[in-house]
Amino acid sequence: MIQEKITVGLGTEFPLKGMLVLPDKIEKPVPAVVFVHGSGSSNMDEKVMKLTPFKDLAEGLAAHGIASIRYDKRSFAHGMKMIRDKNTVITVKEETIEDAVMAAEMLRKDKRIDSENIFIIGHSMGAMLAPRIDAEGGNFKGLILMAGTLRTLEEVMKEQMAEQLTSMNKLLKFIAGKQMNKMIAAFNGMYEKNDEEAKKIKMGGGTTLYYFKEMGKHRAADYLNQTEKPLLIMQGEKDFQVKAKIDFTGYQKLLKGRKNVTFKLYEGLDHAFVSYITENIAEAKKEYGVERHIGEDVIDDIANWIIKNRG
Repeated sequence: MIQEKITVGLGTEFPLKGMLVLPDKIEKPVPAVVFVHGSGSSNMDEKVMKLTPFKDLAEGLAAHGIASIRYDKRSFAHGMKMIRDKNTVITVKEETIEDAVMAAEMLRKDKRIDSENIFIIGHSMGAMLAPRIDAEGGNFKGLILMAGTLRTLEEVMKEQMAEQLTSMNKLLKFIAGKQMNKMIAAFNGMYEKNDEEAKKIKMGGGTTLYYFKEMGKHRAADYLNQTEKPLLIMQGEKDFQVKAKIDFTGYQKLLKGRKNVTFKLYEGLDHAFVSYITENIAEAKKEYGVERHIGEDVIDDIANWIIKNRG
């Protein structure tokens, strides 16, 4: 494979280091994917402790003749700069959407890339945003949603916080519970507040309540109902961050009967699509602290789906 260092958003206020990965031999323009991160700040490999999902996928897809572009998330590369900017209230548009659209445009301008066959791979929150990114300028050939959900971000966070509390001792539960209850109370009244009120309520990590409200008003299900593009929905059966019984089945119900939708549920795999260690969200450090890599079965399924849906 060929690896080239690139910069997404070169010349903008927030340039991002990235990597363009290409197959070894390019006899004609090849299909390509844009990777979109999950929540939080992460580098171009989507590194979480010992795991590097995007690096695994990029290298695996290159072996199948598929190029890819990945890049540091804006909040990873410029987090403090974003927080200090008093003129902008951070939303997923600034944090994620704008950069994904620019990455897609970079691929379209590369003569080695088949500009008509550029796909998006969104992981976790990236999967939640992928349909919106496509509609707001991404213009992808098809969408690959890995470990996503149709629920809102605050719904998932409330569930995760409740599960974490159950495993804590009394002192930690008391301390964490007060903070979590404050967040939950803000979430519960969120849509009744006007935008200016929501922008004044700080939620940590440089975000305000408006970050969640704005995202919640642009639900993935609404975009998926409006698109006719091919979709690949993927989920690890042992995922404790989004749930197969809730989230994967939610996609199945929404998209039932659609001929161009493929569903893949992987037994024994976790949120990062590697073999699971624990099903307890409170032991996330244990889950992500052991090096593993995405298997050939997952990579093969993605590559075969892209080739099948290539125009």
